[in-house]
Amino acid sequence: MKAIILKDAGPADNLQFTELAVPAIAAGEVLVKVNAISINPVDVKTRAGKGKWNQLKEEGPVILGWDISGTVTATESPLFKAGDEVFGMVNFPGHGKAYAEYVAAPAAHLALKPANISHEEAAAATLAALTAWQGMTGFTPILPGQKVLIHAAAGGVGHYAVQLAKYWGAYVIGTSSAANKAVVMELGADEHIDYTTRQLDDHAKDIDFVLDTIGGDNIDRSLAIMKKNGTIVSLPSGLKEAVAEKAHAQGINGHPMMVASSGADMQKLANLLEQGKLRSVVSKTFAFNEMVKAHEQIETGRTVGKVIVHV
Repeated sequence: MKAIILKDAGPADNLQFTELAVPAIAAGEVLVKVNAISINPVDVKTRAGKGKWNQLKEEGPVILGWDISGTVTATESPLFKAGDEVFGMVNFPGHGKAYAEYVAAPAAHLALKPANISHEEAAAATLAALTAWQGMTGFTPILPGQKVLIHAAAGGVGHYAVQLAKYWGAYVIGTSSAANKAVVMELGADEHIDYTTRQLDDHAKDIDFVLDTIGGDNIDRSLAIMKKNGTIVSLPSGLKEAVAEKAHAQGINGHPMMVASSGADMQKLANLLEQGKLRSVVSKTFAFNEMVKAHEQIETGRTVGKVIVHV
């Protein structure tokens, strides 16, 4: 099968195209012929020697990636049968091995792909959508009428978070550059803040919930405009370790968060995708032999929505 391996951490050119044997599946797993892969910042960080590199480097050959959509061709699980179209984030934060033509995936990490969306849209709605879902349901429910602030609202995680918050009836404020304002508003945001020109504390206050996708100083800026007993969830970046301590000092609930594979959560997302309550924004697609270009696109830090690679 076609596959991409990483022998040494470094630039995108270190990604090596090769042929490997189709993986065997164990009890509880299914073999998926992959149609589309979603590329995430964690892929790029890991390739560069950060992210999950130290965890994976002893498991050579390292095959990056966690997000897949494809068709089951063999099964050792009662959850799926051959021919089922499935999608999910596989084995995160372990060794997903998604950059390949076939992936041996735990059935418990997958859900049936809705028939009304493409493999590209499904692959997009995996790690990023799961992160938004778990970050916004794992600590406190978002209630109708609450004010929710989503940072980087046009990005991978952010564009799903905006839609979810609106689905739950919140008043949603999204930050992005002015160039992406239209995207943020089309996703359902009630208000947009251009982070390059407008200060948060001049334009937002009494926020009930913040999904912080940036970390660092952004945590302090967010806490300054939040209600007492509000909740801020900070994703693994920057000074995320400080979020709980800083929030507690101001009477706010702060939580660092890392996404985890979950077929049950994938099914909840699948239901919303099928109902048209959630959609994927796919801004760039690449062929499998253009994986280097896909990584370079993520490295720009300017990607709207998701980057997808066809296998």
